[in-house]
Amino acid sequence: MSDLQCPATLLVARHGDADYPHARVLSDEGGWLTEAGVAQVRDLAGSLVDRRVAAVYSSHLQRAVESAAVAAEVLDVGSRVVAGLEEFSVGLLAGRDHDDPELLGVFAAWKAGHLGTFIPGGESGRDAITRYRGALEEIADQHRGETVLVFSHGAVMSFCLPRLGDHVRDDLADQLFLPNCAVAEVSIDADDVTVVSWPGSADRSVV
Repeated sequence: MSDLQCPATLLVARHGDADYPHARVLSDEGGWLTEAGVAQVRDLAGSLVDRRVAAVYSSHLQRAVESAAVAAEVLDVGSRVVAGLEEFSVGLLAGRDHDDPELLGVFAAWKAGHLGTFIPGGESGRDAITRYRGALEEIADQHRGETVLVFSHGAVMSFCLPRLGDHVRDDLADQLFLPNCAVAEVSIDADDVTVVSWPGSADRSVV
């Protein structure tokens, strides 16, 4: 049973390697895990056995749901989908090349602090941060004093997580895409969100 007086620890991970029905163009379709992706998730879950993970959560996108199911089996816990953990929607830009200048321009505006800029037919940077924080806090409220594994997506993780607290280095947000199954450890206590560690930091420091 969770302790309401203690913070929750969220191990926020990018899903495993995946294939997509439209791999060369922008799309909001969910994709599915490859054999390599399944192996990556199994390795990640195996490395967390000693953390006594209480549950596994994911976005509703198929590659994340499958990642959560594989990890939950290894860890012998349940898995659940939570709204708000999904990747940015490409909106009206679906079908364009991955390096579409309009989408890259939106991301550049967000990183420069212009959070009101919208992806055409999609969300603003401010909207993304709000829904992502809400999803993480919803999970944390159910697991005070516990550790949970959360499967999400590289771009939304890299943009939103460094902006949920005020103590992390600005350059974390410059790492737009994270490796599959990379993990950021996040502590949530009441309304305080702390990024404890960030994948790829040589000394694991985020300050």
